[in-house]
Amino acid sequence: MAPSPRETSPELKEALEDTVQMVDKAITRLLPETDLAEAQLYDAMRYGTLAGGKRLRPFMVMQSAKLFNVDPARAKRVAAAIELIHAYSLIHDDLPAMDNSDMRRGKLTVHRAYDEATAILAGDALHTMAFRILTETETHEDPYVRCALVAALAEASGPHGMIGGQMLDLIGENAEFDLGTISRMQRMKTGKLMAFSCEAGAILGKASDSYRRALTSYAYDLGLAFQVTDDILDVEADPNESGKPANQDEKAGKATFVSTMGKDQAKRRAEMLVEQAISHLHVFQGRAGMLEQLAYYVLNRRA
Repeated sequence: MAPSPRETSPELKEALEDTVQMVDKAITRLLPETDLAEAQLYDAMRYGTLAGGKRLRPFMVMQSAKLFNVDPARAKRVAAAIELIHAYSLIHDDLPAMDNSDMRRGKLTVHRAYDEATAILAGDALHTMAFRILTETETHEDPYVRCALVAALAEASGPHGMIGGQMLDLIGENAEFDLGTISRMQRMKTGKLMAFSCEAGAILGKASDSYRRALTSYAYDLGLAFQVTDDILDVEADPNESGKPANQDEKAGKATFVSTMGKDQAKRRAEMLVEQAISHLHVFQGRAGMLEQLAYYVLNRRA
């Protein structure tokens, strides 16, 4: 019997596993071991990027690029770059000045495995390295494409995107946020990087604006669904399965979808967002099946 759309198909599992292996190999090549005096920096960068993870953003890059017949070698470079940005954001997010987390993916966070200064520098280095990758001709021979990638990632990760969302997250520890503000915060913090991950494939493939809009709309809704399920997992998940302590958001006093809407309504909202995300893919007339399956994977994940 074939799996239902709401189950993770063998094809999706294989594709996700292939993406993990591909990205890990690329990052290992980008961050080789060294005997230089600053070797601890590179050790921390590798520790922060090769410590597991679902690699959903690189997967979105590869699948969106596939829609436009982009050379996989080019897409792989962008996939590695977005994972470096994601890793840097997690390293900084875990710092005592922010979430003050000791564990990430079942392992000590970077500042606990090394020290705070090394963690800050490792995040900074990953951030700058990601942009360097996008500027290199191996990513694309067309300088306009490279500039478009840099501009889009800067927008997604800067004050109008991920960093601005993190600032709102910190403010939310001492302020009452309504549902609209929480949605805006998570659109910035999570949705913007996911939107870049999908849009990057369209940029590499010089796709039309309509295709770019369809992919970014899909990613924004999926990013919000991801965060809703993350909030639900914070109160439901087994720490042994999720790799991090339970009820962290409540302990930090953070405003979340669960604290604002209640768990049952949050689950219904996640389902609605996933269906809405999938509707944006109809323009591809069945060619975006993996991205559709990814949406259900996000809805049903347990970690």
